Amino acid sequence: MSLRFDSTRTPDIVVIGAGLIGLAIALELIDRGAQVTVVDRGQSLGGASTAAAGMLAAADPGNPPELQELSRLSAERYPAFLGRLEALSGIAVPFQTNTTVQYLEDGSTVRLAEHSLDPRQLAAALRAAVNATSIRLLEHTQIAAADQNSGGATIRLNGGTAINAQAVVYAAGAWTSEVMAALDNDPISVTPCKGQMLRVRLPFPLDEVHRSERIYICPRTRGPQAGTALIGATVENAGFDMSVHGVDLDALRALAAKLIPELASEAEAPMVESWAGLRPATPDKLPILGACSRPGQFIATGHYRNGILQAPGTALVMADVLEGKAPCIDISALSPLRFACSVTG
Repeated sequence: MSLRFDSTRTPDIVVIGAGLIGLAIALELIDRGAQVTVVDRGQSLGGASTAAAGMLAAADPGNPPELQELSRLSAERYPAFLGRLEALSGIAVPFQTNTTVQYLEDGSTVRLAEHSLDPRQLAAALRAAVNATSIRLLEHTQIAAADQNSGGATIRLNGGTAINAQAVVYAAGAWTSEVMAALDNDPISVTPCKGQMLRVRLPFPLDEVHRSERIYICPRTRGPQAGTALIGATVENAGFDMSVHGVDLDALRALAAKLIPELASEAEAPMVESWAGLRPATPDKLPILGACSRPGQFIATGHYRNGILQAPGTALVMADVLEGKAPCIDISALSPLRFACSVTG
Protein backbone atom coordinates (compact mmCIF):
# COMPACT_ATOMS: atom_id res chain seq x y z
CA MET A 1 0.00 0.00 0.00
CA SER A 2 1.28 3.47 -0.89
CA LEU A 3 0.16 6.42 1.23
CA ARG A 4 -0.07 10.00 0.07
CA PHE A 5 0.44 12.22 3.10
CA ASP A 6 -1.82 15.26 3.21
CA SER A 7 -1.21 17.95 5.83
CA THR A 8 -4.84 19.09 5.58
CA ARG A 9 -6.05 15.76 6.95
CA THR A 10 -5.55 14.81 10.60
CA PRO A 11 -4.29 12.27 11.19
CA ASP A 12 -2.76 10.41 8.26
CA ILE A 13 -1.44 7.67 10.57
CA VAL A 14 -2.50 6.26 13.94
CA VAL A 15 0.23 4.43 15.87
CA ILE A 16 -1.03 2.15 18.64
CA GLY A 17 1.67 1.99 21.29
CA ALA A 18 3.72 4.86 22.72
CA GLY A 19 6.90 3.00 23.52
CA LEU A 20 10.26 3.69 21.93
CA ILE A 21 9.35 1.85 18.72
CA GLY A 22 5.99 3.57 18.27
CA LEU A 23 7.29 7.06 19.01
CA ALA A 24 10.37 6.60 16.81
CA ILE A 25 8.09 5.61 13.92
CA ALA A 26 5.89 8.63 14.61
CA LEU A 27 8.87 11.00 14.47
CA GLU A 28 10.09 9.49 11.20
CA LEU A 29 6.62 9.83 9.69
CA ILE A 30 6.18 13.49 10.60
CA ASP A 31 9.59 14.21 9.10
CA ARG A 32 8.11 12.88 5.84
CA GLY A 33 5.09 15.16 6.04
CA ALA A 34 2.53 12.90 7.72
CA GLN A 35 0.17 13.85 10.51
CA VAL A 36 0.38 11.28 13.30
CA THR A 37 -1.65 10.37 16.36
CA VAL A 38 -0.16 7.93 18.90
CA VAL A 39 -2.51 6.11 21.27
CA ASP A 40 -1.50 4.15 24.37
CA ARG A 41 -3.64 2.64 27.09
CA GLY A 42 -0.91 3.49 29.61
CA GLN A 43 1.80 6.11 29.95
CA SER A 44 4.18 6.71 27.09
CA LEU A 45 7.52 4.93 27.41
CA GLY A 46 6.25 3.15 30.49
CA GLY A 47 7.04 -0.44 29.47
CA ALA A 48 10.13 -2.17 28.11
CA SER A 49 11.47 1.14 26.78
CA THR A 50 12.79 2.18 30.20
CA ALA A 51 13.28 -1.29 31.72
CA ALA A 52 16.13 -2.23 29.37
CA ALA A 53 19.88 -1.94 29.99
CA GLY A 54 20.44 0.13 26.85
CA MET A 55 23.14 -1.89 25.09
CA LEU A 56 23.28 -1.19 21.36
CA ALA A 57 24.40 -4.77 20.85
CA ALA A 58 24.63 -4.93 17.08
CA ALA A 59 27.83 -7.00 17.29
CA ASP A 60 26.57 -9.52 19.88
CA PRO A 61 27.61 -12.96 18.55
CA GLY A 62 24.41 -14.40 20.02
CA ASN A 63 22.20 -12.34 17.69
CA PRO A 64 20.43 -14.34 14.96
CA PRO A 65 21.83 -13.66 11.47
CA GLU A 66 18.40 -12.37 10.37
CA LEU A 67 18.93 -9.36 12.67
CA GLN A 68 22.27 -8.28 11.26
CA GLU A 69 21.06 -5.83 8.63
CA LEU A 70 18.46 -4.15 10.83
CA SER A 71 20.89 -3.98 13.76
CA ARG A 72 23.69 -2.56 11.61
CA LEU A 73 21.36 0.04 10.06
CA SER A 74 20.10 1.10 13.48
CA ALA A 75 23.57 1.36 15.00
CA GLU A 76 24.71 3.52 12.09
CA ARG A 77 21.66 5.80 12.43
CA TYR A 78 21.87 6.22 16.22
CA PRO A 79 24.05 9.38 16.28
CA ALA A 80 21.67 11.12 13.86
CA PHE A 81 18.65 9.83 15.82
CA LEU A 82 20.02 11.23 19.08
CA GLY A 83 20.92 14.46 17.29
CA ARG A 84 17.34 14.80 16.07
CA LEU A 85 16.01 14.28 19.59
CA GLU A 86 18.40 16.89 21.00
CA ALA A 87 17.46 19.40 18.30
CA LEU A 88 13.77 19.02 19.19
CA SER A 89 14.04 18.62 22.96
CA GLY A 90 17.23 20.40 23.98
CA ILE A 91 18.21 17.23 25.86
CA ALA A 92 21.46 15.48 24.93
CA VAL A 93 21.58 11.71 25.40
CA PRO A 94 25.21 10.62 25.86
CA PHE A 95 26.63 7.21 25.12
CA GLN A 96 27.52 5.62 28.46
CA THR A 97 30.10 3.19 27.08
CA ASN A 98 31.81 2.58 23.75
CA THR A 99 33.24 -0.92 24.24
CA THR A 100 31.87 -4.32 25.24
CA VAL A 101 33.98 -7.14 26.60
CA GLN A 102 32.31 -10.26 25.21
CA TYR A 103 33.02 -13.53 27.05
CA LEU A 104 32.96 -16.48 24.65
CA GLU A 105 32.03 -20.08 25.35
CA ASP A 106 35.66 -21.24 25.14
CA GLY A 107 36.63 -18.90 27.99
CA SER A 108 38.31 -16.28 25.80
CA THR A 109 37.15 -12.67 25.42
CA VAL A 110 36.88 -10.19 22.57
CA ARG A 111 36.38 -6.43 22.68
CA LEU A 112 33.57 -5.12 20.53
CA ALA A 113 33.17 -1.53 19.37
CA GLU A 114 29.63 -1.08 20.70
CA HIS A 115 27.78 1.75 22.43
CA SER A 116 25.37 1.69 25.33
CA LEU A 117 23.08 4.42 26.66
CA ASP A 118 20.68 5.01 29.52
CA PRO A 119 17.10 4.30 28.35
CA ARG A 120 15.72 6.63 31.01
CA GLN A 121 17.70 9.51 29.55
CA LEU A 122 16.58 8.43 26.08
CA ALA A 123 12.94 8.33 27.20
CA ALA A 124 13.11 11.85 28.66
CA ALA A 125 14.57 13.23 25.43
CA LEU A 126 12.13 11.33 23.22
CA ARG A 127 9.10 12.41 25.22
CA ALA A 128 10.18 16.05 25.09
CA ALA A 129 10.95 15.75 21.37
CA VAL A 130 7.50 14.35 20.63
CA ASN A 131 5.91 17.15 22.65
CA ALA A 132 7.80 19.67 20.50
CA THR A 133 6.22 18.35 17.28
CA SER A 134 2.74 18.12 15.82
CA ILE A 135 2.38 14.50 17.00
CA ARG A 136 -0.85 14.06 18.93
CA LEU A 137 -0.13 11.78 21.90
CA LEU A 138 -3.13 10.20 23.66
CA GLU A 139 -2.02 8.44 26.85
CA HIS A 140 -4.22 6.36 29.17
CA THR A 141 -6.60 5.92 26.25
CA GLN A 142 -8.39 2.68 25.42
CA ILE A 143 -9.31 1.72 21.86
CA ALA A 144 -12.74 0.13 21.47
CA ALA A 145 -12.59 -0.80 17.76
CA ALA A 146 -10.61 -0.43 14.55
CA ASP A 147 -12.88 -0.54 11.49
CA GLN A 148 -11.94 -0.47 7.84
CA ASN A 149 -13.45 2.16 5.60
CA SER A 150 -12.91 3.34 2.06
CA GLY A 151 -10.25 5.81 3.13
CA GLY A 152 -8.33 3.47 5.43
CA ALA A 153 -9.50 2.86 9.00
CA THR A 154 -11.61 4.37 11.73
CA ILE A 155 -10.23 4.05 15.27
CA ARG A 156 -12.97 4.27 17.88
CA LEU A 157 -11.88 5.22 21.38
CA ASN A 158 -13.72 4.37 24.56
CA GLY A 159 -15.98 7.30 25.21
CA GLY A 160 -17.15 7.59 21.62
CA THR A 161 -14.39 9.56 19.92
CA ALA A 162 -13.58 8.35 16.39
CA ILE A 163 -10.33 8.97 14.48
CA ASN A 164 -10.17 8.45 10.73
CA ALA A 165 -6.77 7.52 9.32
CA GLN A 166 -5.14 6.27 6.17
CA ALA A 167 -3.19 3.68 8.12
CA VAL A 168 -2.81 2.09 11.56
CA VAL A 169 0.51 0.81 12.94
CA TYR A 170 0.37 -1.70 15.79
CA ALA A 171 3.46 -1.16 17.95
CA ALA A 172 2.25 -2.11 21.41
CA GLY A 173 5.21 -4.28 22.39
CA ALA A 174 4.35 -7.24 24.61
CA TRP A 175 0.69 -6.20 24.48
CA THR A 176 0.40 -6.22 20.67
CA SER A 177 -1.35 -9.61 20.39
CA GLU A 178 -3.79 -8.64 23.12
CA VAL A 179 -4.58 -5.33 21.41
CA MET A 180 -5.05 -6.90 17.98
CA ALA A 181 -7.22 -9.71 19.32
CA ALA A 182 -9.43 -7.20 21.10
CA LEU A 183 -9.91 -5.44 17.76
CA ASP A 184 -10.68 -8.71 15.91
CA ASN A 185 -7.54 -8.34 13.86
CA ASP A 186 -5.09 -10.91 12.46
CA PRO A 187 -3.78 -13.40 15.03
CA ILE A 188 -0.16 -12.50 15.74
CA SER A 189 1.85 -14.40 18.36
CA VAL A 190 3.66 -11.89 20.56
CA THR A 191 4.12 -12.93 24.17
CA PRO A 192 5.67 -11.16 27.17
CA CYS A 193 9.09 -12.44 28.24
CA LYS A 194 9.89 -11.24 31.73
CA GLY A 195 13.32 -9.95 32.67
CA GLN A 196 14.37 -9.10 36.22
CA MET A 197 17.46 -6.99 36.83
CA LEU A 198 19.23 -4.95 39.47
CA ARG A 199 21.46 -1.91 39.66
CA VAL A 200 24.44 -1.88 42.02
CA ARG A 201 26.95 0.72 43.13
CA LEU A 202 30.34 -0.12 41.70
CA PRO A 203 33.36 -0.53 44.00
CA PHE A 204 35.67 0.88 41.29
CA PRO A 205 35.35 2.79 37.98
CA LEU A 206 34.08 0.70 35.06
CA ASP A 207 33.67 2.07 31.54
CA GLU A 208 33.07 -1.08 29.49
CA VAL A 209 30.10 -3.45 29.27
CA HIS A 210 30.94 -7.00 30.31
CA ARG A 211 28.71 -9.63 28.73
CA SER A 212 28.45 -13.39 28.34
CA GLU A 213 25.68 -15.50 26.90
CA ARG A 214 24.02 -15.66 30.35
CA ILE A 215 24.68 -12.29 31.99
CA TYR A 216 25.64 -8.67 31.34
CA ILE A 217 27.06 -5.88 33.44
CA CYS A 218 26.26 -2.49 31.92
CA PRO A 219 27.87 0.48 33.70
CA ARG A 220 26.58 4.00 33.88
CA THR A 221 29.37 6.53 33.42
CA ARG A 222 27.45 9.77 32.87
CA GLY A 223 24.35 11.33 34.38
CA PRO A 224 22.49 10.67 37.64
CA GLN A 225 23.31 6.93 37.63
CA ALA A 226 27.08 7.37 37.15
CA GLY A 227 29.15 5.02 39.28
CA THR A 228 26.59 2.22 39.14
CA ALA A 229 26.01 -0.75 36.85
CA LEU A 230 22.99 -2.75 35.72
CA ILE A 231 23.13 -6.53 36.09
CA GLY A 232 20.67 -8.57 34.09
CA ALA A 233 18.59 -10.19 33.15
CA THR A 234 16.39 -13.19 33.76
CA VAL A 235 14.44 -14.73 30.86
CA GLU A 236 11.06 -15.94 32.09
CA ASN A 237 7.75 -16.98 30.56
CA ALA A 238 5.63 -15.53 33.34
CA GLY A 239 2.86 -13.79 31.46
CA PHE A 240 2.40 -10.18 32.46
CA ASP A 241 3.75 -10.72 35.98
CA MET A 242 6.33 -8.07 36.86
CA SER A 243 7.18 -9.07 40.42
CA VAL A 244 10.81 -9.14 41.53
CA HIS A 245 12.26 -11.95 43.66
CA GLY A 246 15.36 -11.83 45.81
CA VAL A 247 16.44 -15.34 44.89
CA ASP A 248 16.53 -14.40 41.21
CA LEU A 249 18.49 -11.21 41.91
CA ASP A 250 20.98 -13.24 43.95
CA ALA A 251 21.38 -15.63 41.02
CA LEU A 252 22.07 -12.71 38.67
CA ARG A 253 24.65 -11.29 41.05
CA ALA A 254 26.38 -14.68 41.28
CA LEU A 255 26.59 -14.91 37.48
CA ALA A 256 27.96 -11.35 37.30
CA ALA A 257 30.60 -12.24 39.89
CA LYS A 258 31.96 -14.89 37.54
CA LEU A 259 32.93 -12.03 35.22
CA ILE A 260 33.80 -9.41 37.88
CA PRO A 261 34.35 -11.11 41.27
CA GLU A 262 33.97 -7.90 43.31
CA LEU A 263 30.27 -7.80 42.43
CA ALA A 264 29.57 -10.85 44.58
CA SER A 265 29.55 -8.82 47.78
CA GLU A 266 26.54 -6.75 48.80
CA ALA A 267 28.90 -4.81 51.05
CA GLU A 268 31.28 -3.93 48.19
CA ALA A 269 28.60 -3.51 45.51
CA PRO A 270 25.33 -2.64 47.29
CA MET A 271 22.08 -2.87 45.35
CA VAL A 272 20.56 0.50 44.49
CA GLU A 273 17.33 -0.72 42.91
CA SER A 274 15.69 -3.66 41.15
CA TRP A 275 12.83 -4.06 38.67
CA ALA A 276 11.32 -6.24 35.97
CA GLY A 277 10.33 -5.54 32.38
CA LEU A 278 8.40 -7.38 29.68
CA ARG A 279 10.15 -8.04 26.37
CA PRO A 280 7.88 -8.59 23.32
CA ALA A 281 8.84 -12.06 22.08
CA THR A 282 7.80 -13.91 18.93
CA PRO A 283 8.12 -17.68 18.40
CA ASP A 284 11.41 -17.24 16.51
CA LYS A 285 12.61 -14.27 18.61
CA LEU A 286 12.63 -12.00 15.54
CA PRO A 287 10.67 -8.75 15.09
CA ILE A 288 7.48 -8.57 13.04
CA LEU A 289 7.68 -5.75 10.50
CA GLY A 290 5.14 -5.49 7.72
CA ALA A 291 1.51 -5.19 6.67
CA CYS A 292 -1.58 -6.97 7.96
CA SER A 293 -4.00 -8.64 5.58
CA ARG A 294 -6.37 -5.71 6.11
CA PRO A 295 -5.39 -2.79 3.86
CA GLY A 296 -3.88 0.11 5.74
CA GLN A 297 -2.93 -1.86 8.86
CA PHE A 298 0.72 -2.54 9.74
CA ILE A 299 2.76 -4.16 12.51
CA ALA A 300 6.06 -3.20 14.15
CA THR A 301 6.69 -5.30 17.24
CA GLY A 302 8.47 -8.35 18.65
CA HIS A 303 11.94 -6.79 19.07
CA TYR A 304 12.58 -9.02 22.10
CA ARG A 305 15.95 -8.01 23.60
CA ASN A 306 16.94 -5.48 20.94
CA GLY A 307 14.21 -2.84 20.98
CA ILE A 308 16.49 -0.01 22.12
CA LEU A 309 19.05 -0.84 19.45
CA GLN A 310 16.63 -1.39 16.59
CA ALA A 311 14.33 1.62 17.06
CA PRO A 312 15.94 4.00 14.50
CA GLY A 313 16.19 1.31 11.82
CA THR A 314 12.66 0.10 12.47
CA ALA A 315 11.33 3.66 12.14
CA LEU A 316 13.08 4.06 8.79
CA VAL A 317 11.96 0.79 7.21
CA MET A 318 8.39 1.03 8.51
CA ALA A 319 8.03 4.57 7.13
CA ASP A 320 9.30 3.26 3.80
CA VAL A 321 6.77 0.41 3.86
CA LEU A 322 3.96 2.83 4.70
CA GLU A 323 4.95 5.03 1.76
CA GLY A 324 5.10 2.04 -0.58
CA LYS A 325 8.86 2.31 -1.00
CA ALA A 326 11.36 -0.54 -0.97
CA PRO A 327 13.27 -0.40 2.35
CA CYS A 328 17.01 0.11 2.12
CA ILE A 329 17.57 -3.31 3.72
CA ASP A 330 15.95 -6.70 3.16
CA ILE A 331 13.29 -7.25 5.84
CA SER A 332 11.66 -10.29 4.22
CA ALA A 333 12.84 -12.53 7.08
CA LEU A 334 10.93 -10.27 9.48
CA SER A 335 7.67 -10.32 7.53
CA PRO A 336 4.45 -11.49 9.21
CA LEU A 337 4.18 -13.92 6.27
CA ARG A 338 6.55 -16.28 8.04
CA PHE A 339 3.82 -17.18 10.50
CA ALA A 340 0.90 -19.44 9.65
CA CYS A 341 -1.78 -16.76 9.80
CA SER A 342 -3.69 -14.60 7.37
CA VAL A 343 -1.15 -11.78 7.15
CA THR A 344 0.69 -10.37 4.16
CA GLY A 345 4.11 -8.70 4.34
